[in-house]
Amino acid sequence: MNYDLITILGPTASGKTPLAAALAARLHTEIISGDSRQVYRRMDLGTGKDLADYVVDGYRVPYHLIDIVEPGYKYNVFEFQRDFLSAYNSIRERGMVPVLCGGTGMYLESVLKGYKLLPVPENPDLRSRLGKKSLEELTAILSTYKKLHNFTDVDTVKRAVRAIEIEEYYLHQPVDARSFPEVHSLIVGVDIDRELRREKISKRLRQRLDEGMVDEVRALLNSGIAPEDLIYYGLEYKYLTLYVTGAMTYEEMFRQLEIAIHQFAKRQMTWFRGMERRGFTIHWINATCPMEEKVEEILRLLNNK
Repeated sequence: MNYDLITILGPTASGKTPLAAALAARLHTEIISGDSRQVYRRMDLGTGKDLADYVVDGYRVPYHLIDIVEPGYKYNVFEFQRDFLSAYNSIRERGMVPVLCGGTGMYLESVLKGYKLLPVPENPDLRSRLGKKSLEELTAILSTYKKLHNFTDVDTVKRAVRAIEIEEYYLHQPVDARSFPEVHSLIVGVDIDRELRREKISKRLRQRLDEGMVDEVRALLNSGIAPEDLIYYGLEYKYLTLYVTGAMTYEEMFRQLEIAIHQFAKRQMTWFRGMERRGFTIHWINATCPMEEKVEEILRLLNNK
């Protein structure tokens, strides 16, 4: 096999997890989750863990980076890189090629581009010097560090100051302190028609509500997690918390959450298309093909056939 890793990505409700599990079972390997919210324990329905998907013909595919931290904690991309590397090295040492599966583009790209992100401490002196500058002035300063492709860095003064703080920190770090092993990955994307994706998202939302997603949020709140900490996780946890705490009716919650998930899936696809523009080769496979065909296609790609 010509790869160190197989990455399976796609928007929410595209069927990437069953595909990753079927492939991992076929290759007798293990899955590393690349999802920013499935790391949290007891946040199951709202994050779409679908752990039953990891059982293929009675065989339970081993998985990593699911249920590893407590709700309320703010897990981040730096910790993901560290935890990914630990799982990746463990699987590789046992002679297997791991399958990285997820929809959090930032997490996936952070390990695929082989560039280690360092947690950047606050710089009080720099913040003090920048604090009185306008957004236009801060944008000009940031542009001296790098070409601005992503203007979300400068949509507020606070974010612009933080972006400059990060660039200044990296400027003075030795290159070897930022090293991350280069991972040669086959990248497979699950391509799902927009209307089919919307249909599956709406159906899955109703199903998870029927399965007790509201009760899941109530239990988290009753366990002592502050509403604002659940709202921080966005999507299901934001809107269901607003419903449970009486800030929204059920109908408002459902309607606004459904719209938000559709918008989220669109943003995921925008990120993946951006990855292609940034030089990643993504092999897209039709979501509607039979599972066996999709697995066989990936095996052909793995062997360059």
